[in-house]
Amino acid sequence: MLRNATKRILGGFETRAAQAQVRCYHERVVDHYNNPRNVGAFDKNDPTVGTGLVGAPACGDVMKLQIKVDEETGKITDACFKTFGCGSAIASSSVATEWVKGKQMEEVLTIKNTEIAKHLSLPPVKLHCSMLAEDAIKAAVKDYETKRGKSVANPSVKAAEA
Repeated sequence: MLRNATKRILGGFETRAAQAQVRCYHERVVDHYNNPRNVGAFDKNDPTVGTGLVGAPACGDVMKLQIKVDEETGKITDACFKTFGCGSAIASSSVATEWVKGKQMEEVLTIKNTEIAKHLSLPPVKLHCSMLAEDAIKAAVKDYETKRGKSVANPSVKAAEA
């Protein structure tokens, strides 16, 4: 009853103000949020698995991204994630797992947060989500390298040496 009286007095102002505050995400963010790809976890003790766990204290997002690597070819055969955070963080994680599959370890290190952000059309206030995804990829590769006692050369180091 009070709500109806308020609407009559304000003439629908409340509704228009609420509509103005609605933020629209790009359809790719909504798709990856509603239908996330590769959600799950691998055994972190498996020597073919690299685990990257990163977080953003400012917003509370936490992202765990894991890769499974074919030891003979060095290709990433599978990837999965678990993310606690906003829709943009979940979408960034989902995209990252799709992009790393089937690629060489050196190649995934070239994936930049700006590419993820551009693909998802993230607004500036959500760029930290794509940064987390890039950091998670790098952390997973580093974890795998540490387990295997190897080092995948950083592409920027190769360029500097040339």
